[in-house]
Amino acid sequence: MGNIVLATGAFDLLHYGHLRFLEESKKAGGKSSKLIVVVARDKTVEERKGKKPVMPENQRRALVEALKPVDKAILGSEDMSIEDVIVKVKPDIITVGYDQDDIQQMVEEAIKNPDFNFKLIRIRKFGPKHLNSSSKIKKKIKSSK
Repeated sequence: MGNIVLATGAFDLLHYGHLRFLEESKKAGGKSSKLIVVVARDKTVEERKGKKPVMPENQRRALVEALKPVDKAILGSEDMSIEDVIVKVKPDIITVGYDQDDIQQMVEEAIKNPDFNFKLIRIRKFGPKHLNSSSKIKKKIKSSK
């Protein structure tokens, strides 16, 4: 069996950058890898980004799981504990996106735990600059009214 790759995100208003991030995450695991994606809870998105997501967590999870590179999508823990997710998923690799500095910091702390054995990989930015984030898409929609 191949590597288990873990990726995380809010995935509110799916866009090309999300798809490329997940494709590259799966590719980072090599042949026969399995990509498990943790989708942030509504409460977590609101706490981290200062606003509620447009799409509810169960719909965001289902949409992410329907994407070709994703083998399974799960909802994150209520308390945003990366350690709980690592224990549950047992990843060989954890990928973080270009804009996930806080998640990267949490993963770097967790990697110090001698019980954990995984590699951390940062995935670069994808997509046209004007549409490479959900917030930019929301702004474009507002300005086109």
